[in-house]
Amino acid sequence: MTTIASHFGFKLPHLRNQHTDTHLRFSTGGIKRTRCPIISYCLINSRSLNPKCTSARLFLARVSNDSEGAADASSQQTTPSDYGSTSRDSYVALFVRMLGLDNDPLDREQAIIALWKYSLGGKKYIDDIMKFNGCTNLTVNLLKSESNCTCEAASGLLRMISSVNLYRDLVAECGAIEEITGLLSQSVLSAEVKEQSICTLWNLSADEKLRVKIANTDLLPLLIKFLDVEDLKVKEAAGGVLSNLALTHSNHSIMVEAGVIPKLAKLLNPDIEGSKVTRKEAKNALLEFAKNEYYRILIIEEGLVLVPMIGASAYKSFKPSLHSWPSLPDGTEIEQSPKYPSRFGASELLLGLNIQDKTVNIEERKMNAIVGRTQQQFLARIGAIEMEEGHGNSQDEPSSMSRFTILPWMDGVARLVLILGLEDEKAIARAADSIADSSINEHMRISFRDAGALKHLIQHLDHRNSVVRLAVARALARLSLSNDVCHVLEAEGVIYPLLNTLKHSDVPRELMEKTLDILARILDPGKELKSMLAFFQFFDGPVNGLKKKLDSETNTDITKTDSTPGYRKEVLDSAVLARLVEIMKSPNPNLQRKVASILEYVTIVDPCIDSIISMDIQSGLDAVFSTKVLDEPVFDTDDQLPEFKVVELEEAGLAISAASRLLTKLLKFDQFRHSINLTHFTRLLRKTLKSDIPLHNKDWVAACLVKINSFSNPYLDFENDPIITEVVLYKTIPRLIEKLKSSFSQEEKESAVVELNRIVSEGMVDWGKVIASNDGILPLVNMIGEGSDRGVESGLAILYNLSMDNENHSAILAVGAVPILRRIVLSKGPRWMQALQLLRVLPS
Repeated sequence: MTTIASHFGFKLPHLRNQHTDTHLRFSTGGIKRTRCPIISYCLINSRSLNPKCTSARLFLARVSNDSEGAADASSQQTTPSDYGSTSRDSYVALFVRMLGLDNDPLDREQAIIALWKYSLGGKKYIDDIMKFNGCTNLTVNLLKSESNCTCEAASGLLRMISSVNLYRDLVAECGAIEEITGLLSQSVLSAEVKEQSICTLWNLSADEKLRVKIANTDLLPLLIKFLDVEDLKVKEAAGGVLSNLALTHSNHSIMVEAGVIPKLAKLLNPDIEGSKVTRKEAKNALLEFAKNEYYRILIIEEGLVLVPMIGASAYKSFKPSLHSWPSLPDGTEIEQSPKYPSRFGASELLLGLNIQDKTVNIEERKMNAIVGRTQQQFLARIGAIEMEEGHGNSQDEPSSMSRFTILPWMDGVARLVLILGLEDEKAIARAADSIADSSINEHMRISFRDAGALKHLIQHLDHRNSVVRLAVARALARLSLSNDVCHVLEAEGVIYPLLNTLKHSDVPRELMEKTLDILARILDPGKELKSMLAFFQFFDGPVNGLKKKLDSETNTDITKTDSTPGYRKEVLDSAVLARLVEIMKSPNPNLQRKVASILEYVTIVDPCIDSIISMDIQSGLDAVFSTKVLDEPVFDTDDQLPEFKVVELEEAGLAISAASRLLTKLLKFDQFRHSINLTHFTRLLRKTLKSDIPLHNKDWVAACLVKINSFSNPYLDFENDPIITEVVLYKTIPRLIEKLKSSFSQEEKESAVVELNRIVSEGMVDWGKVIASNDGILPLVNMIGEGSDRGVESGLAILYNLSMDNENHSAILAVGAVPILRRIVLSKGPRWMQALQLLRVLPS
């Protein structure tokens, strides 16, 4: 039998009545134990023990063997420091041995609790524990215990060990992440165990290598779920882990797919209570996600706005209007007509509103704008505008110029508008960029309008700093996507500074693009004259329908608006028109499209055709129709178009469509028709019609081509004219096939196949090649297999005509036409003879 005695060189006040010699007795026949006073002390004081206080010296007591005649503490020839270190190591060794798998679970629980409390002393105490190999492994193993106290203590010890950089990898290598995953997956688990376990992960996630491992386990959905728990400590720890995981950009995609952004955004909701730590960690994580353009959109959709940190000194230039009559943020003035005059100015305090009579009805969005402006201006006036970030009085102002914060949309919108009114040029540019990035939907655009951002932005369009002008133009271009905002911009006179920018040839390309963007939306031809219907709708017949369209278009007069805008003279200024035509000659299809739209507006509002002709408008149109994209060889359907080629064709198609629409409008004027070479434009349009631009962009090309042809040949033969034939081959037939392939309406498909059969029956040359090249055989076979009698009849007729060309046989067989034809023949239905004839033509 071996006895281990414990001697203390001092007496604790609350242990004076306890025996100082208590033995652990081991025998082969069984275990008879009495609790060591150290363990008893740990259990009694498990919630209040601090290793740094005097009572913690309990762990410095020596461990000796009575049977071997261990000397008393007073007889040791050691210094106090050597004595304490030796005693401390001895007891730590004892507790580590008690963690062994062969010990009783209660002893292991008592030992892990003692070690956990001991580790709270700091790095020196943690180092003492880590001197013993296997301690970390045994601690990780205890995470499988069914006792909450054991799991809490084991997680707590791992938390303390992982707080030291030196031991972080060791904790992970011992399988702590996997065991914590299993522990947190339990349906019933105390908040204390969750807190310690997640805090361990928080420490481990400080290592970039371990972040990827944590993010790619089942822990991620668990951490996101813990953001909704009521326990603040657990919520803080989960937010901290997610914030660290967001520091590694490779984790972003999996985290966003798991739905972390809505959960983090919810924590920043001012209506939901939460700790400062939780909000800070959520904000840090979202700021990392916001570095990606697409994730930034998801954040804004959750009602948050990115606001630049510009430093407290920048807000010193803010000058509130303290003595002016109040107005709404968007500039709407409040009528100064209080019902009862107030001797002490209460009527001004009430903003002149008849509140008692409840005659004022302010929309909720305007009320939000008032509240947001009031809060932000108050913070600016007291110098606490950026105190929520802890940088309100920072001495390092330059560093804040590249930082952002995240605010709820109401405060964020008001803050950005406030920055627009400051004097700092960099701050204004950053605020304008944030407005551009935040204007992703109608709600945000209207919010900026109601907050009064438009007036500030329009004023800065003439700013001396080109960076500010570009940022403001970006913001206005994004805001102008809203029709309501466009009306306000037009009323506020944004046209004048935009036209002034347009006149300068040395303007940067991006600024020019944004300027034309805004002008094209405000000077939208659709606002003055509804867009023309497509000229070619051949459902009533390819010839008669076209003739009706052409006659109606020829007899239609341009409708002028009664109220011509006040900026008409500026738009028709020779310098502006010359600049527009010059831009139209550039090889940029986006700019060409916008210029064509603006010039179309000019021809509708005030058709001063002489001014337009004098600026050589035909050269601009010629440049659009002569784009190099059309000179490249046509791709076969079997060839895969490169992505860059698809983009080029799409951009060129939009520009050509806008130019064709403009040319169609200009052809109404005799002066213009006599000033251009109609034959030249006919050749260009025919070439465009045969090109690979998207089919929907050929609508106005075909309409313009037919209109020019009608002027060149007054006695137009719709049935034999080569231009009409080309329009049918390269516009009408592809459109009908596209309807067969993409329409969800069976009735529309049947109408399309009937119309296609009518065109085929007229014997037009090369119609078969057009159908085959546009992959039209498969939808025709599908039609005869599932259509009505009307559709089956037309489909069989077209396929029979296609089968007359042996080159089409393989394509018809490849799409599975034979089984469908045999089924029709065997059914002896009304069309079985047609199906039989087609089967006889096809090779067996």
